[in-house]
Parts: sequence; C-alpha cells; structure tokens
Amino acid sequence: MRAMALLLPFAFAACVEGTVPPDPGMTDDPLPPATGCGAPELQYLVGQSETILQRMKFANPVRIIHPGMAVTMDYSADRLNIEIDETGKIARVSCG
Repeated sequence: MRAMALLLPFAFAACVEGTVPPDPGMTDDPLPPATGCGAPELQYLVGQSETILQRMKFANPVRIIHPGMAVTMDYSADRLNIEIDETGKIARVSCG
C-alpha cells in the first residue's frame, strides 16, 4: 500500500500534456526594427553632456528621459529616446 502511495504522483504526472498553451497576450511578431528614428547614426552622443542636444535639430519626435522621470510605455518606431544619467550625460540613444 505504501508503494502505491509513493507512485500515485507519478501516475498523475503521466496524464499531463507535454506542451504549454500559448499566452493569449503574447504574439510571435517581433518588434519592428529600431532604426526608423535615426538612433544608430546618433550613438556618438552616448557619453556626452546633454547640453549638446540644445544645438541639435531632429526630424522626428524626441523624448529626453531624465532619471526618475515617468514615461509612457507606448512604442513609436519613429520617436527618438535619449536617456540622461544622474551626471547629466547621455546614457542611451534608442528608438521607441
């Protein structure tokens, strides 16, 4: 009887299907390429002071993000995101 009790969990495990159903909120579509905003060409800005941005003009929308700043999570392929670190230097340039 004790052996039956020990084997019972394994018997139930054999009845479980081996695949996990897909999450309905997830899609197989990858994010669009992150080059529509011009970020690859602006990577030279990383490490420079944010004051350099005052002299620049951008063709697409720009979002300058400071530490602790609230930002929306919406994705816009043509929007340029420029993240500033605690020291006032540009830490990251990306699309979104």
